[in-house]
Amino acid sequence: MSNTNGKSKLWFFENFNFLESMTQEEKKELSECSVMKEVKQNELVYLPHDISSKIYFLKEGKVKIISYSEEGRELIHGILKAGEIFGELALSGESRRENFAMVTEDALICQVGVSEFERLLKNSPILNLEVIKLIGFRLKRIRTRLERMWFKSAEERIKSLLAELAEDHGNKTENGIEIPLRLKHQEIASLAATTRQTTTTILNKLVKQGEIEYDRKRILIKNHL
Repeated sequence: MSNTNGKSKLWFFENFNFLESMTQEEKKELSECSVMKEVKQNELVYLPHDISSKIYFLKEGKVKIISYSEEGRELIHGILKAGEIFGELALSGESRRENFAMVTEDALICQVGVSEFERLLKNSPILNLEVIKLIGFRLKRIRTRLERMWFKSAEERIKSLLAELAEDHGNKTENGIEIPLRLKHQEIASLAATTRQTTTTILNKLVKQGEIEYDRKRILIKNHL
């Protein structure tokens, strides 16, 4: 697929914040070696044990990175929005995927072979630095979530999670910060490392106290958590 709704692959790369450091020629080269595809809601981009041979650029839609415990419990590692990349651990030595990447809202994704992207990294020290910063940032997020799981109460974990989601996905409105994610109680529980029942109780409490508004389409943070 070379274009979608009249927009070329190059147009998307030119409007991708992560790639701001690349020259026009480098973006053109990246677009020429990429493949753009539409992926429907609930479809999987990759599975555990798939060969880590591609890097993915999320142009439109949302993707969540998940795994499952031995008991079958879903563990959500992150929710990605348009303008983010994923599968980047292939650049740090990951030979096979360890998680699932699932589309949660119809998505437009560009995929680039690892070898092609590594070639671009060799020729662009600034882009190389951006990738290192991205991997470091995501590792820091993992560490923060582990600390949150071990040292905070369930209510503190959920409040901290909402603050994180507001930072990553929030839009400021006159009524507060709106998080436009369709998150079920179970998904929030998975992100906060607690149970669905506990999550429901805490969310109801926050609603009753006037700190948030919550429905299946969005979360509105009305007060500072």
